[in-house]
Amino acid sequence: MEKNWMESLEPLMRQYDKRKHPLDYKSRYQLIVMVILSAQDSDKHINELAPVIFEAYPSMNSLAKATAEDLHQYINTVRNFGNKSVWLVTLAQLIGDDDKIPTNLAELTKLPGIGRKSANVIIRESGNEAEGVIVDLHVVRVAPRIGIASGTQPEKIEKQIMAIVPRERWNDIGMAISFLGREVCRPTNPKCDICVMNKVCHYHNGTGN
Repeated sequence: MEKNWMESLEPLMRQYDKRKHPLDYKSRYQLIVMVILSAQDSDKHINELAPVIFEAYPSMNSLAKATAEDLHQYINTVRNFGNKSVWLVTLAQLIGDDDKIPTNLAELTKLPGIGRKSANVIIRESGNEAEGVIVDLHVVRVAPRIGIASGTQPEKIEKQIMAIVPRERWNDIGMAISFLGREVCRPTNPKCDICVMNKVCHYHNGTGN
């Protein structure tokens, strides 16, 4: 492993520092709904659907009065929309009001449709103190390529990154790696020549996977 990963990660952190998540939400209520909908689907797709969804259900309270079937007409092009409809209505009924949306990992992951990755996104975008690192499909691909983690299990990759990066940077590092994966370190034909990590990247330098 690179001896001083924090020094090596600084160019990446600077490039993507504080950049908002690609989901185009306007409130924490919209954020939590869109995060659930985007699982195994694309942020772009969810952004396209969001205005109509939130016109029909502008608050947690209004969503709580819907049935899962009511939501189908708005999200039936979303992957796994049947389960997501149930999760969203159940979640809204459990929370009740927008200002009661949980702000910590333990409470968020108790809610239907929210795992660690989704909870970490909500915490980061809400400006709350990080309790973990966002590990989405881009991070699962890119972190082992760079060499700061190994394996394919999100929670194991998350623990490895948490062990390297100081807690005050946890909110930033996951999204920074994710943005790198979205824009530069693509699954095929990664743009290594313009990557800010190419000097230390195991993949680029032939020292890892």
